[in-house]
Amino acid sequence: MIGIRTRRRSAAPAERPDHSEPTSRLSIADVVTLGNAVFGFLAVCRLAASMISSGGRPIDRRDLAAVVVLLLCAATCDLFDGLVARRFGGSKLGAELDNLADVISFGFAPAFFIFCWAGADAANPLVLCAAALVLVAVVVRLARFANVPMADGRFMGMPCPLGAMSVLTIVLLNPPLVPGLIGMAFIAYLMVSRLEYPKPRGNSAIAVLAWIGVSVGCLCAWALHVPGGEWLLLLGGSLVLLLAVTVPLYTVASRRRAYRYADMDMDISDPF
Repeated sequence: MIGIRTRRRSAAPAERPDHSEPTSRLSIADVVTLGNAVFGFLAVCRLAASMISSGGRPIDRRDLAAVVVLLLCAATCDLFDGLVARRFGGSKLGAELDNLADVISFGFAPAFFIFCWAGADAANPLVLCAAALVLVAVVVRLARFANVPMADGRFMGMPCPLGAMSVLTIVLLNPPLVPGLIGMAFIAYLMVSRLEYPKPRGNSAIAVLAWIGVSVGCLCAWALHVPGGEWLLLLGGSLVLLLAVTVPLYTVASRRRAYRYADMDMDISDPF
């Protein structure tokens, strides 16, 4: 995250700013992070306005498309603020701002999305419980991310942007109330679980971004009444949920395989 100004050492008054040293002032990367919070706020506003204007009817598809696009913009800001920070330096506020913005865009906005989706059942305790679980899961995951060290290239628990997109996908697929709430509770569990998610890098990062981009594009096309939209909805939703479920299954399988090989090595080294 770029520092607008950096501290100078008294022994070198003409010294150039050290971009690697965090500052206490807002940086350009911090502004990108704040964009994440603003897009999340706009998504909530669009949902609230649609809910008020619909008069209890289902939310208009165009409003759903707008919400998906706004949260995708929030996720893009969440991705690029780190890239900007690593390229130009950062501020002391960066990590805290990032967590607070994520709570808005990937915690509160999806939770409110659940509330709006329920419609007449919004006051149902199960609906409120599922929405609260998603919000609390994001808060707990972010707190753990900030305080629990992990091996380089690993996340503990499902990343918040993927969790938020998975919740939105379940809403767009519009399943029966109880199965939908169970699916959302499972997504919340994955976010606070101790399952390790590999951090995409290089070609894998490009592949994941392309995967998410195609799936979100299909969801938006459905919301905008593109011909064949129902099939696009199923395709986009399947891609998002497949990504959300496949990664932890792959991690568990890899861990079991590693344990099995470790046991085999112990048996070979100690035959008696």
